[in-house]
Amino acid sequence: MAEMKVSPDGAPPRLPKHAGDSVPFCQLLVAAAVLVATRASVFQDQAKSVGPRRERSKLHPGGPGRLSATPLRSLPTVSGPLGLRSQQGPQDKGPHLKASPGNLSVEAEVDLLSYCAREWKGETPRAKLMRKAYEELFWRHHIKCVRQVKRDNYDALRSVLFQIFSQGLSFPSWMKEKDIVKLPEKLLFSQGCNWIQQYSFGPEKYTGSNVFGKLRKCVELLKMQWTEFSGIKDHHRRGSMCNILFSDVILEHKLYEALKFIMLYQVTEVYEQMKTNKIIPSLFRLLFSRETSSDPLSFMMNHLNSVGDTCGLEQIDMFILGYSLEVKIKVFRLFKFNSRDFAVCYPEEPLREWPEISLLTENDRHYHIPVF
Repeated sequence: MAEMKVSPDGAPPRLPKHAGDSVPFCQLLVAAAVLVATRASVFQDQAKSVGPRRERSKLHPGGPGRLSATPLRSLPTVSGPLGLRSQQGPQDKGPHLKASPGNLSVEAEVDLLSYCAREWKGETPRAKLMRKAYEELFWRHHIKCVRQVKRDNYDALRSVLFQIFSQGLSFPSWMKEKDIVKLPEKLLFSQGCNWIQQYSFGPEKYTGSNVFGKLRKCVELLKMQWTEFSGIKDHHRRGSMCNILFSDVILEHKLYEALKFIMLYQVTEVYEQMKTNKIIPSLFRLLFSRETSSDPLSFMMNHLNSVGDTCGLEQIDMFILGYSLEVKIKVFRLFKFNSRDFAVCYPEEPLREWPEISLLTENDRHYHIPVF
């Protein structure tokens, strides 16, 4: 029998072949046994070179080989420009502010007529009236788009403040002469308005004893934000910053409460002027002629405290807002189409050349922002 040799690389042993010879069956069995032993020896040598097998870690108890669903660690919260909050990862060089699309209280622009077609599809008299009103805005007033504003009891204040910030308007003249952060202190101590302790912060229903301190923080935030936006010259950057600011509910509500207080301060100032027989704007005479707002306290208790909670701004409140911020608020009241009240301004006759901002409403309760 010819001798069989095992290849050093573990290859099968080669059987000698001679022309015309046949291989006996027993020789085949021996060759197979040698092959198996050789393969086993090679595998053992490879295992020793790799090392001991590592144990699997964090396997899911539901079955072998499944990774556990361990939640990712929350990213730390950091402060960015304007005091706005963002999340920062370990590789970040600095704060990256991003607006959450789902939280935006002022939505992106949409085509005006497309919005109308989507909202008013029926053939009822009101739907027909609304379609005609929107067509009037498009063709006669050159309004091409609309920005929908979150429907709540702050939406009038939101619509006005968004445009002031997005347009980079400057402070009213009277705010440049006074530090508005000190106004709560002035009302409380200088003018003896102890009733300011009954001020209500909209849906928050704050009833603590530190109303003065809370108001001061709101007004301070308004001053800081307004200063920041009015100093930004690039309108694209202002728009981006608006998207960030108007997706933070907590900051928004503080700003709107500051606006409410600014209105209350102006009502109080004009009321003191009226008591000394000074000439006051006619809109305030109308305000004080009502039983429910005959003085600043009744105005606050019966009207202002409910804004943001159970109701929004009334028309008389829109006059006061425009007067306090020194802007002419032009409102297209679509449900008044084909009447003299279709487009109105608050105040009707601004004292100076105040900047104009525009709103549109379908019912005098909720407002949206037209884009020309």
